[in-house]
Parts: sequence; structure tokens; C-alpha cells
Amino acid sequence: MPFVRPDVANLLAMLAAQPGPKLSEITPAEGRAMMSGMTQMLERPRGEITTADLVIPGNIPARLYTPADPAGPVLVYYHGGGWVIGDLDTHDPLCAEIARQLGMRVVSIDYRMAPEAPFPAATEDCIAAARWIAGSPAELGGAVTGLIPAGDSAGGNLAAAVTRELHGTLAAPIIAQWLIYPATDMTEAEGSMAEFADGYLLTKDSMDWFQGHYMNGAENRLLHPWASPLHAETLDGLPPTLVFTCGLDPLRDQGRAYASRLIEHGVRVLYREAAGQIHGCFTLRQGIPSAHDDLNACITDLKLLLANA
Repeated sequence: MPFVRPDVANLLAMLAAQPGPKLSEITPAEGRAMMSGMTQMLERPRGEITTADLVIPGNIPARLYTPADPAGPVLVYYHGGGWVIGDLDTHDPLCAEIARQLGMRVVSIDYRMAPEAPFPAATEDCIAAARWIAGSPAELGGAVTGLIPAGDSAGGNLAAAVTRELHGTLAAPIIAQWLIYPATDMTEAEGSMAEFADGYLLTKDSMDWFQGHYMNGAENRLLHPWASPLHAETLDGLPPTLVFTCGLDPLRDQGRAYASRLIEHGVRVLYREAAGQIHGCFTLRQGIPSAHDDLNACITDLKLLLANA
């Protein structure tokens, strides 16, 4: 049996005792309501911070978090949820905490989701949002000196795609990227995907459900670098990268493999893995108190990465 943290074990037992269908057995609308309810119950309160809801050109909703005396760079956050579920509200407390701890503006992006807008709509929105932010629009309240694409799960996939697509092309340079238990390989079916296929919150059936909705009509593009960043022809020249994975996550090996490939291509990488932790933990910090410590550690790592960039 793999190591499971006590607070993780308690949460998994509680969730297993709940009646009702699995995510892979319901509609996207029902899945969105399920994720919203779970984060309201299991995530920490947002706390005090200045926020403003924005609409980025292209009709892309976003939310700006501004701490006291913010630094010049902006962290651009892409939420998780398998390209199908999740929104600005499910990741609101997390983005607020990141902004407070980094002392940096955070812009959370509400990109289009499947099945209404399948691949590559989400990536197109995320790229457009990053370009707009790099132009220091007045709505952000000050000049933008650099960008940090970041995201969890599907958002980690999007952040990796944005970084590779835009690095070296923007008015405000991409100075780092932060990939949180990212999805990087649409073709992965072995390793951690099989080992943790069921019983650890995110399941292989759920991943198949997400991918089926997202790649619907684009199944022949599973190896496209926007869908599977791990299979990009080259990762040369990318900015310093922080990769965070969880020991009990079906996506664990994808994060490990992407970090390894970045290193092979000469990219400076800080890699952190949380033993005994599950996928999605950063938006379940009330239910998994140790996840807040993992978040604090990652933010410390990111500060180190930025200091030495």
C-alpha cells in the first residue's frame, strides 16, 4: 500500500461514504456543480484582498487580485478542472493566497471550456489573455514587467502550452512558469495512471471523461504540443520552471516526465513532490490542512526561482 497522509485518508474516507454518481457518470453541467460544491465545502476562505472582475478582449472573463504594494511581474493563473469544470470561483481562495504571499498581482483566466468549446479553444483564450496582460493594460493598475504562467491540472497543461508558444515574443517577458500537478501527455495510460486509477479522488475514468469532452473531434491531435506538451519537438530556451506533483496522483508521472524533459533541454527546474498527497489538493486546503503547507513550500520555491532567474 502506498503512503497516505492521515488528513488525506480522512478526506478520502469521507468522500467514499457519500452517495451519488461518479463524475464520469454525469453531465458536464452536473460536474461543474459538483466541483463548485466540493470547493465551497473543502477549501479555505479567501481572506482579505483587493479584487476586480475584468473582461479581456475576445470576451474572456478574468479576475485581478492586487495585494498591497504589488511587485511588477504578474502571475497569470489558469484554473484546473479537466478543461470541462472549474471557474474563477472554485480557484478564488487559491489565487488570493498566491497574490498575498508573492506580493504580486494575479490574473485568473476563465477560458472557454468543453464540450461547448473543445480543443483548442481553451489554449487560444489563454494565449490571448497572456498577450493582453503583457501589454500592461490600464485595467491592471500599473506596468507589467514580466509574466509567470501558472495553473493546476488542466491549467498546468495550458500554462505549459502558453509558455512554450509565447516565450520570447512578448513585450513583458515570461520570467518563469509554475506547473501544478499538470496534465502533459494525452496518451499516457500506464505508470501512475494505472497505479492510482481509482480511490484517490481523481480517477482514470474521470480523466477519460475529461479528455473525451475536450478532444472531441480532435482525437487525431492528441500529440499536438498544446494537447500534450511532453511531446513538443523541443523545449529549448524555456524560462525557469517550478513543477509540483502529488504522490497519489494519476497525473504524477506526467509531471515527473515533463520536469525531466525540461532539464534535458537545459531549462532550470525546481521539482517538488508531495508524498501521500492527492490531485487537486490546493483547492481542498480546509479538508486537507497539510495541503496548505505544500502550497507555502511551493511559493517559497517560486520566490527562490524568481530571485535567481
